Amino acid sequence: MRAGFRGMPFAALCATLAAFLGACASDMQIHDAIVDVNRAFQTEYEKILAEDGTRTYPVPPKVAFAAAVRVMQRLGMRPADAAPDLGYLNVYAPAPAPLSAEEWRRASEADLPKLRSIAAQHVGMLSYFIGFEPEGLEIVINVTTLESSGGTEISLTTRMREVAAPRSGIPRREYPPPTGVRIALGKIWQELDGELAGAKIGR
Repeated sequence: MRAGFRGMPFAALCATLAAFLGACASDMQIHDAIVDVNRAFQTEYEKILAEDGTRTYPVPPKVAFAAAVRVMQRLGMRPADAAPDLGYLNVYAPAPAPLSAEEWRRASEADLPKLRSIAAQHVGMLSYFIGFEPEGLEIVINVTTLESSGGTEISLTTRMREVAAPRSGIPRREYPPPTGVRIALGKIWQELDGELAGAKIGR
């Protein structure tokens, strides 16, 4: 039995594990766990955006928009939709971009205890098998560059988009891990600071 378990292909092992865990919690319990995790992560997400989701740069909107395009491409994001006249940019990339694999690992380690604590209230031991799986996810970032009294106000929002089912079989959350959001925002603002350091209104 042990030899057969060790020799089992990873995909088959995940399917077997998911089936076993499914017997430990009902669909409603799993649903309620994901809803509560989403609610908690949404609260954190909105708090982070209120604190660090918008910055104003003393540059014209067109300069800010062009800088945002360059920064997103440099961080591995792909343009999906762009309306320069409206100051709107939508980019995406396979997760964990714009985070590195190491940054994603750090974010997961920081946020997993909270995720599992919330989920455990509904699914018990199943919570220990819930994790942050970047495979099958795309990270989508929306950038707006709007003229303001101080130059241009740049705002960022992000979300996760599923493109393939998780290997674990456990439903995904809608909101990214809070620590991951903080790291991503920090990277983007740092890049924009460098891009726009020498630009000024009227140039």
